[in-house]
Amino acid sequence: MTDVQPIAATSPVDEVPPTGRLLVLGVQHVLVMYAGCVAVPLIVGTALQLDTRTIGLLVNADLVVAGIITLIQTLGIGKILGVRLPVVTGATFTAVTPMILIGQNFGLPGVYGSMIVSGIFGLLIAVPFSRIIRFFPPVVTGSVITIIGLSLISAAAGLIAGNDPTAPDYGNLSGLALAGGIVLVIILITRFVRGFISQIAVLTGLVIGALVAIPMGLTDFSGVAETPWFGVSPPFLFGAPEFPIAGVISMCVVMLVIFAESTADMLAISETTGERLSPGRIARGLAADGFSGVLGGVLNSFPDTIFAQNVGLVQLTGVRSRFVPAVAGAILLLLGLVPKFGEVVASLPGPVVGGAGLIMFATVTAVGIRTLHKVRFEGTSNLMIVAVSIGVGMLPVVAPSFYAKVPGAFEIIVGSSITSCVIVAFLLNLLFNHLPWRRPAADPVDVGSAAAIRHAAEPRADA
Repeated sequence: MTDVQPIAATSPVDEVPPTGRLLVLGVQHVLVMYAGCVAVPLIVGTALQLDTRTIGLLVNADLVVAGIITLIQTLGIGKILGVRLPVVTGATFTAVTPMILIGQNFGLPGVYGSMIVSGIFGLLIAVPFSRIIRFFPPVVTGSVITIIGLSLISAAAGLIAGNDPTAPDYGNLSGLALAGGIVLVIILITRFVRGFISQIAVLTGLVIGALVAIPMGLTDFSGVAETPWFGVSPPFLFGAPEFPIAGVISMCVVMLVIFAESTADMLAISETTGERLSPGRIARGLAADGFSGVLGGVLNSFPDTIFAQNVGLVQLTGVRSRFVPAVAGAILLLLGLVPKFGEVVASLPGPVVGGAGLIMFATVTAVGIRTLHKVRFEGTSNLMIVAVSIGVGMLPVVAPSFYAKVPGAFEIIVGSSITSCVIVAFLLNLLFNHLPWRRPAADPVDVGSAAAIRHAAEPRADA
C-alpha cells in the first residue's frame, strides 16, 4: 500500500481570491483609508504655508510611500521586513505636530533629516521593542491617542476659519456653513447607512463637500491643467537633509508611538485571521514602519503605520488574504505616480478638508478615551498618570506661547503636545507601575500584559 502524505491546507492569509474579487476588495481598502492618508500632507503643508503645487507633490509622495510600505508589509522581504498579514499602511497623525514644529524652526530639510534618523532608529530597535511592548499599556497609549486627537482639532479649526483672526475673511460664514454641512453629511451616513458605505463616510463627505464648494466659488483647480499626468517628485526635493538634535529626538519619540500603534493592530489582525504572530514577525512589521521613516525622508513623505480602519474592514468582509491589501498598496503606488491627482487633492478648499478633518481628529480623541476605559483606576495610580500626561500635553495646545522663552531646540520637544505627553506618560508608568519600590497591586491590564495590548488594538492615531 502506498503511503499518501496529507496536503497541508493553505492558510487563509495566503489564499489568492479570483482576479475580479481581488481588485474590488483592494479598491475598498483604498477607499477606507484614503481620506486619513491624504489629510496628513494637507495639514502639514498648510501649516508650513507651502503653495498648492508643493502640497500636491507631498500628497503624491505620501501615496507612493504608503503603497510601497503596504506591499512590503503584505508580501514581505525575506526575513527582514514585513509582517505578511492583510494590513494597509499610511501616513500617521502622530507625526503631524512634531513635523510642523520642526519645519517652523529648521525648515523642511530639518524635518526630513530628523525623519530619516528616526527611521534608522526604528530599524535598530524593532527587535528589542517587540519584547518590551508591556511598557506601553493602555494607560500610556490611551493618554497619547487622546492628546493626538485634541491637538489636531486646532488644525481643523484653522482649515475651516483660517489661521489669522485679524484677516477680513477669517471665520467666513460660507466656509463655516460648508464645513458644518460636511459634518452633518458624515453623521447622517454613519447613522442611516450600514456596511461598507458607512466605512467611507468621511471620504464621501469630503467628495460631496468638494462638489458643493464649486458653485460657491471656493475652489481653484486652475493649477490642475498645468500639472503633468505622470511623474514623481525628486528625492530631497527641499534640499540636503539636516539633523537638528531636538528634531531627531522628537521624531524618535514619534517612532516609539508608531511602534505601539502598529503592534496593537498586528495583534488584532492576528486574532482576526487566526495567524500565529511570533515576536520575530512583529519585529519585521515594526522594521517596515522604521523603513517608512527612511524612505519617507528621502522621498519627501511621512512616517507610515498600520491603519486600524483597514483592520476593521478585514473583520467586516471576512476576507483574510494578504494579497487583497497588497493590491491596495499597488493602487496607492499608481495613484502616487499621477501628479495631476495630487494637485486636485491639494486644491480642495480649507473648509472641506477641515470639516472632514474635524470628524477624523475628534474620532481619534474618542478612541483614546475608549482605550482609557479599559484601564483599571481603582486601587492604582493610573488616574495620576493620565491626569499629568494629558495636562502637560495640552499646555502647548491651549497656550501656544507657553514655551516661548524656552531655548529653541528644547521647545520642539516640550512644545509638541504629542512628544511631551508620550515622555511624561511613559516615565510615570515606569514610576508607578514598574519600579519595584513603587509598584501597586494592580490588575495586569494596567502594566502592559499581552491581553492589554490586544485590548488596545483598535486605538489609532490615523483616524
